[in-house]
Amino acid sequence: MAELCNLQIHVNGQQTFFVNEKIVSKYSGRLKKIIKQEKGKTRGIKKSSIDIDDFPGGAEGFELVSRFCYNNGRITVTVSNVSLLHCCAIFLEMTERVSSCNLLQQTETFLDGIFYWSWNDILVSLKSCESFFSYADSSGLVEKLVFSLLAKFAQNSDIILAAPSSSSSSSPETAFGFRFSSPTKITPPSAVRRSSSRPRWFDDLSILPPKIIEKVVKSLGAYGAENNSLVLTKFLLYYLQKKTAVIRKGSLNSRSEYGGLADTVAYGAILLGKTAFSWRGLFWILRVVSQLGLSRDCRIGLERLIGGMLDQATLDDLLVCGHDGGVYDVNLVLRLIRVFVSDDSVSAQKMKNVGRLIDKYLGEVSPDQNLKVSKFLGVAESLPDSARDCFDGVYRAIDIYLQSHPTLSSEERSRLCSRCLNYEKLSLEACKDLAKNLKIPPKVAVQALAAQSQQCSIASKPEFVYESPIKSHAQMVLYNSFDADSTSVSEENEDLRLNLQRMQWRVVELERTCWEMKGQMSRMAKSKISTTSPGHNRAMPRLC
Repeated sequence: MAELCNLQIHVNGQQTFFVNEKIVSKYSGRLKKIIKQEKGKTRGIKKSSIDIDDFPGGAEGFELVSRFCYNNGRITVTVSNVSLLHCCAIFLEMTERVSSCNLLQQTETFLDGIFYWSWNDILVSLKSCESFFSYADSSGLVEKLVFSLLAKFAQNSDIILAAPSSSSSSSPETAFGFRFSSPTKITPPSAVRRSSSRPRWFDDLSILPPKIIEKVVKSLGAYGAENNSLVLTKFLLYYLQKKTAVIRKGSLNSRSEYGGLADTVAYGAILLGKTAFSWRGLFWILRVVSQLGLSRDCRIGLERLIGGMLDQATLDDLLVCGHDGGVYDVNLVLRLIRVFVSDDSVSAQKMKNVGRLIDKYLGEVSPDQNLKVSKFLGVAESLPDSARDCFDGVYRAIDIYLQSHPTLSSEERSRLCSRCLNYEKLSLEACKDLAKNLKIPPKVAVQALAAQSQQCSIASKPEFVYESPIKSHAQMVLYNSFDADSTSVSEENEDLRLNLQRMQWRVVELERTCWEMKGQMSRMAKSKISTTSPGHNRAMPRLC
């Protein structure tokens, strides 16, 4: 029995088969050539060994071929193995020139009856091509199966998959002879929105790998920028959503396989736009395809469409998980705001609606420890001043941010307040809270109270004369030049004046403490100089 297995075949470096060279070379022209070459190199050696790389289907494919050879050229061909057997037969040159009724002839005969296959049979055969797609595609097998799938679909469905391009609207036909109509004639957007159930074929086609789905879409003439079909866009969205969970666990290479389909969805959404999708629908599309290798141009196009409808968004819509270490994707929201603001046709009411929305958004994202000051400023300053009638929402967001980021320097806190807040548009209650807030720098509080004082003086016409404490270093005088016979100020104005006066004295006390510290340090420096040599003298740093 040992002499029968006189040939070792290593398939794709994965598995070794021990076979009889006469049996396998009887049906394979390629193996016959390889064995003949190896015999010339290994004369006198009874057993020879050959390596076969890139064999379609790997060990599984070669095992089927071995069974065919050892069974005198007979094997049961089914819809699940015909694709693999066909590709193996082409690879090993198992043609009629080598042996009559060879494997290639048998698979071609089986494929000739593809017209009588069922819908599921075609799907099973297409699915089996996944592991050896390049061989199946180059041999024309995938194209033949896809054509049969579309023919079967056309026989059993009234749904139109694709719409004609503008250049062929008179009598649109694909390369396979399918005639298509505009999708709006069959399934208007309103009907699609109301439809809660999806077609059965959505689930059927979802078992296919992305490369084969691309083949189907290309055969329909709706791939990439050519996609103008609502039904096809809906299916691809459903397909990509189902694959997202699997892709998250995979590698970047697996994501890149879906890039073409993601772009196709984006082009369809951009073309159909507001007529077929709501703002929430478009935003959901962006979230799905952004995870699947979406191209930069398609992303910009989708964001331009979505950003123009930002006034329709809700707070929950904008709270998208971040991808760069942050809890939320602030960069995406910032880009959408810039698109919205750049539109000159936006009404004042819509702008104010977005202003209220962004203030709420800032309050939600402020506790994020990874949110940088620059990002907070970017979102807060992205809207014009006219978008906010009141800046209380911004102040609340700043207060939360300062509580969540206690390590910020005084300079950063001052920059945050001075750039984000319009003190004149703060309510009196917010201004009082700001004045008492220990996290707010004193100078900022003074500025806010001064702005409020000016607002109040418009009605009561008070005149405040302020003398800077820097000149006297210990004095701050606040003069009130009301006329004796003028009307008394309101209680709110009086409270505001007192708050301003308290803040001024707070600044005075801080400066007095600073000067005392400088005096102490100066005396310490003099005593140190008297005890050290002149060569080691150096000036003390300035503290204030």
